[in-house]
Amino acid sequence: MGIGVNQEIYRGYSNRTIPVPILGYHGEKLSISGPFISYQLLALDNISFSAKLTPRFAGFDESDSSVFNGMAKRKDSLDGGISMQLRHKGWRLEADTVFDLLGNSNGRESELTVGYSYIAGVVMIEPTFGISYSDSKLVNYYYGVRPDEATAQRSFYQPGSAVNYNAGFSLSTPIFFGGWTRLGIEHHWYESNISDSPLTDRDKGLSAFLSWSTFF
Repeated sequence: MGIGVNQEIYRGYSNRTIPVPILGYHGEKLSISGPFISYQLLALDNISFSAKLTPRFAGFDESDSSVFNGMAKRKDSLDGGISMQLRHKGWRLEADTVFDLLGNSNGRESELTVGYSYIAGVVMIEPTFGISYSDSKLVNYYYGVRPDEATAQRSFYQPGSAVNYNAGFSLSTPIFFGGWTRLGIEHHWYESNISDSPLTDRDKGLSAFLSWSTFF
């Protein structure tokens, strides 16, 4: 079981809560954790390449905030792509590129993440830093305002691509109820193409995730 909470940067839309049932499988190549799926394509020593499927919990409808009145719904989606992961002595370098598979935004996002994990007693700690690139289709779908959606209070807006940053850490431990408990917190910084949208009122936000799982 797991739950995620995102501090949204949309006007009048404070938090998005995402309950995630985590039922999974971990085999030699295939890994499934709730809605997240990866399949290892190639492994060379401490470098691996995988295909991945991951949901995109994003978007809005009119009921989420008054700023969206008269706007078409922006939908959650499913992304698919390729991931490369390098591990060395506790360091983790991961790069991935994913594409919208459902044709909602038709956009693309690439991300590079660096993390370092270490053990403190019965707790594993991993601080991370990441940088991501979202293309103009993705940014425009979730933060743009179409010509037929423009009003006196909400101007037409067609943004370009954006480079965003995040930093965070996770704590993991096996001590509770015979399972594996993980808490993660991230701080996100958004480029001006996103924060200048008439739909947003800030350029940063927090996200957190808490999960517990057992293996059998």
